[in-house]
Amino acid sequence: MDTSNNSEKLIVGLGATGMSCARYFAAKGEAFKVVDSRPNPPALAELQQNFPGVSCELGDFKQQTFLQASELVVSPGVSLKTPAIVAARESGVPVTGDIDIFAKNVNAPIAAVTGSNGKSTVVEILAAILEKAGCNFGLGGNLDSQNSKPALDLLLEEEKRMYVLELSSFQLETTEHLNAEVATILNLSADHLDRYDSLEEYGAAKQRIYRGAKKLVVNRDDPNSFPVEEMSVPTWDFGFSRPSANGFGLLEEGEDQYLAFQFEKIISVSELKVFGQHNIANVLAAIALATALGVKNGAVKRAIREFSGLPHRCQWVRSVEGVEFYNDSKGTNVGATVAAVEGLGQRISGHIVLIAGGVSKGADFKTLVPVINRWGKEVILIGQDAVEMAANFDADIQTYFAQDMQDAVNVALEHSVPGDAVLLSPACASFDMFDNYQHRGQSFIRSVESLQ
Repeated sequence: MDTSNNSEKLIVGLGATGMSCARYFAAKGEAFKVVDSRPNPPALAELQQNFPGVSCELGDFKQQTFLQASELVVSPGVSLKTPAIVAARESGVPVTGDIDIFAKNVNAPIAAVTGSNGKSTVVEILAAILEKAGCNFGLGGNLDSQNSKPALDLLLEEEKRMYVLELSSFQLETTEHLNAEVATILNLSADHLDRYDSLEEYGAAKQRIYRGAKKLVVNRDDPNSFPVEEMSVPTWDFGFSRPSANGFGLLEEGEDQYLAFQFEKIISVSELKVFGQHNIANVLAAIALATALGVKNGAVKRAIREFSGLPHRCQWVRSVEGVEFYNDSKGTNVGATVAAVEGLGQRISGHIVLIAGGVSKGADFKTLVPVINRWGKEVILIGQDAVEMAANFDADIQTYFAQDMQDAVNVALEHSVPGDAVLLSPACASFDMFDNYQHRGQSFIRSVESLQ
């Protein structure tokens, strides 16, 4: 199909990303229209107010609209397997996304981070390091933070010396060549298998972050972190073992454990304000990225010594009758919940009462069993796929089905003793009962605060 006469780009999806694309195209004087399969998408009022002349089709996708576009700009929440998108691609309509557009138009280096778990924490630690180093940088992408913006909004501001992006597999699907200054896949575990046919397909989307990268940081403890295609570029690695050449890891000295580069100690694990093996890995990854970017050790040490973690990620909420409550609502997949249970279990004197459940996304919950057996005393399940989740557990794991978050919190306290911890780490998506993981975490915090 000849698309040369088609003058309008088509933004597919009107959420935060789609709206950022609209702002960018409007600022550049490029013609566009918008479609969304939802009758009332999140950014509809903003689009109508700011760009009243822009055509917006809502409801079931019309294939002809896709075929007539000069280019499809697909939001991360829309699968490329959507029939209208497949038909347009087969007819020769180019498909792109906001990160691909960003990469083609940015004039400064990109530090790019993806992975199943920990990417927001790693990006925030890296941002804290760059701040201590006095670097003028932009922060954005998939990161949900008060300091972060959609990538294309960053290009409408004053140019920065560097950009730090957290990227999801969905964003990378439409990114041809990111050409990052440094890129990393932190880890890979089963997630989004409601959208991908296999873990291999999910991993292949993540691998796109390495396209055109000038430097790499890899997790030597996870084979999926390494590029599948051979790349002759400077590479740093991180992991829990003793570091070797160009490696970050842990050194033992007496009873102390130190984060280290090669054979040089950086900081004692006991000085970190975050806890758990997963957070040690996150700090090591951030230091490796900062080193690849040429940041001096002084800024690194100051930043990691002060970093206290992110909201909804093993966030301490309150102590009630000697029982500690922790909010890990961002634990939206099994790997994240395994890490949270292990990290918290090693820190407390008692046992964990785990509140979990929601939308399973096709996950296999069997990998939760060993850590629950070791650190847990009961699992309280909520949400759409609670019964499916319980079917994966051993018969001797105590389970309770709660009606809502308040019920779950009440039961958790009843079944706890001083020294125990109640951990909300759902291992599931939130959209059956809540707007998003933040809404779920806030519901947990309110429920805990209401306890007498």
